[in-house]
Amino acid sequence: MSGADMKSHTIGWIGTGKMGYPMAGLLIEAGADLKVYNRTAAKAEPLGVEVVGKPSDLADRDIVFSIVTDDTAIREMITGPEGVLTGTSLPKIISDSSTISIETSKEMRAACEAKGVMFLATPISGNGHAVAAGKATLGVSGPREAYDIARPYIAALGRAETYIGEGDSSRLAKLAHNVMLGVVAQCMAEITVLCEKGGIERHAFLNYFNNSAMSSTFTNYKAPALVKLDYTATHTSRMLRKDLDLALKEAKDLEVPMPVTNLTRELVQALIGLGHGEDDFAALIKMQASASGYDIQPENVEVSDGLKDAAE
Repeated sequence: MSGADMKSHTIGWIGTGKMGYPMAGLLIEAGADLKVYNRTAAKAEPLGVEVVGKPSDLADRDIVFSIVTDDTAIREMITGPEGVLTGTSLPKIISDSSTISIETSKEMRAACEAKGVMFLATPISGNGHAVAAGKATLGVSGPREAYDIARPYIAALGRAETYIGEGDSSRLAKLAHNVMLGVVAQCMAEITVLCEKGGIERHAFLNYFNNSAMSSTFTNYKAPALVKLDYTATHTSRMLRKDLDLALKEAKDLEVPMPVTNLTRELVQALIGLGHGEDDFAALIKMQASASGYDIQPENVEVSDGLKDAAE
């Protein structure tokens, strides 16, 4: 879609955190007509577009995108006293990319439908760095009509999008995806510590691994954090625990045993108990090294995150 076509609909954007800021930036770069709301307005101002004072100020936009921290936040943004649905006019579509419970997603969908607003669940895969590099992907569920309208704008947010179906099926897919984040992160911690204790430098093992058949976008962009022991949060341990808890609730309701997920959840809980709740869950490697009898140290070696080529 050309820049001119990207102005076919006016866009509202709610949430300019680690994920929302680069996502909004991609739409602006693509030529979309954006107005933005964020609880802390100063964090949104560098985007260079109008920043409004409350979510309801975006109610006259054709499509409103949101990505916020949790169930409480999305309720506030959509159905709260100053939420989008309280505006004097209403958007055609609300598209939410937050990682929230399926129950809350259904609640927001029902509230939107009661006012004639179509609701799309559009969870995104990838951290802020992957988003900025154009390597994120999105799953979409909700009315097909809404997806067909919003698709050009959703497509501008990443390298691929998949229409998963009606209702909130994309939420379940995203929870399954985030289960894999935790399981793979713990496995990476285990095998990296195994190799390091066996005399292999971490950067050498991870370079080998990330050029193998087992490599993935995720294992690549976690490599620098594991090498340098940089736990600056892209997704905190508390956030990962929330994701695992949500997935395990769905598994219980659906009578699906998830023994590996349960164990991973308890390991993340232990990590939080050690004081890493607000750190990136890459800190699992520190806990694994401690359990293996040594004090892990950072390596001052540059390793690829696999994203730079995509950003160039």
